[in-house]
Amino acid sequence: MSQDVGRVLDALRSRRPLVHNITNYVVMNSTANALLAVGASPAMVHAAEEVEEFVAISDALVVNIGTLSRPWIEAMHLAVAKADGAGKPWVLDPVGAGATRLRTETAHNLIRHRPAVIRGNGSEIMALVGSSGTTKGVDSTTGSDAALDAARGLALSTGSCVVVTGAVDHVTDGERVVSCANGDERMTRVTGLGCTLSALTAACLAVEEDRILAALAACTILGVAGELVCGQSEGPGSLQVSILDSLARIDRTMLIGRAKLT
Repeated sequence: MSQDVGRVLDALRSRRPLVHNITNYVVMNSTANALLAVGASPAMVHAAEEVEEFVAISDALVVNIGTLSRPWIEAMHLAVAKADGAGKPWVLDPVGAGATRLRTETAHNLIRHRPAVIRGNGSEIMALVGSSGTTKGVDSTTGSDAALDAARGLALSTGSCVVVTGAVDHVTDGERVVSCANGDERMTRVTGLGCTLSALTAACLAVEEDRILAALAACTILGVAGELVCGQSEGPGSLQVSILDSLARIDRTMLIGRAKLT
């Protein structure tokens, strides 16, 4: 699997896919920089008047519900309907699902347009299947291992590949499960790295048809990038910048040598 993950990174760097992001205010800058660093081309486009046109010229779409408003919800629905109709892969990041009815209902409604991948933490994934996982705002109170059965169920009911992230990231289509143990606990102190992972997943989907492999590659790329610099950073501020540098520096050999995949 590590060889395949390395191949995905090479393809991403070679093709430089255009990734259309409808994402939250908190992470726009860091997400765009992460996509640029890894070799993709980011665009932050959320106006309802233009999202359908932009989906048409993009290679992949990511929809992140972190800072919802009615105009943005309208734009999200237009964008995912266009992506679904055009056969463009798209990723749903259900930030804070389970915290409020608006977030949970919005996520469920968007899922009707068949995301290639749903990427969330344990609490978010459990909330989408109606389980008892709870959130602390947009933070998870449920580990990825505890949410794995929920992830399997969500994948089977939606037809999407589901990624549940935590100390170990699990990727499943409902039948098969692959896992990535790369990363460092200190990465949890940097806001928006989960959102970054969703965007990286969209970039990988743009160059890899196997959804499980694409999602696993994104988890590995970000996890290894963090591992390489966490011990060298003085705190979360410098760590955020160091991860961007690490994403730009990482290569196939580093991934193959450090990947912790099962």
